[in-house]
Amino acid sequence: MDKDKEIKKAILDHYESLATEETRTQEEARTITESLGYKKEDLDLLPEEADLGLGCGNPHEMAKPQPGESVLDLGSGRGLDCFIAARAVGGTGRVTGVDALQSMVDKANAIARKQGFDNCSFIQGEIEDIPCEDNSFDLVMSNCVINLSLQKPTVYKEIFRVLKPGGRTAISDITTKKDLPPEWVADPHMAKT
Repeated sequence: MDKDKEIKKAILDHYESLATEETRTQEEARTITESLGYKKEDLDLLPEEADLGLGCGNPHEMAKPQPGESVLDLGSGRGLDCFIAARAVGGTGRVTGVDALQSMVDKANAIARKQGFDNCSFIQGEIEDIPCEDNSFDLVMSNCVINLSLQKPTVYKEIFRVLKPGGRTAISDITTKKDLPPEWVADPHMAKT
């Protein structure tokens, strides 16, 4: 297996374990999520099981989804950012979450059905090949997912492909100012930290 495939497999295996196991208590996840800038009053209105305590910021502070908008969330996990956006866009808007793992998609769709988020749905797909039509969304959000891609330029091309003319993005992510040491980049277990 080449290094890129090994790294991608390690990343997906790690997130698969998060989808199928409770690695944190709800209290721990909530503490982490609040520390990332999410408002307590927003989180109080959401199903606890959607919060895995992941991310590296709060894209909603930049995004400000508006009533009636169509929103796409990349790497949607169990749907935390989607459910916040669904409340903001209301019944005339729609929110779509895309995640690489079918297990995450299944859990997020189950939460959406159980909690009555009729304007929110989840699909399986890669952010390097977003399974949505061109010019479909007013807003594309991402919370600490693009940094996991080994094909970042492709991800950005896909984002701009699915955005409507005049659409916008809100990306909360990790960047570096210089290259990481080669042994870090080659170590698939670094994705787990």
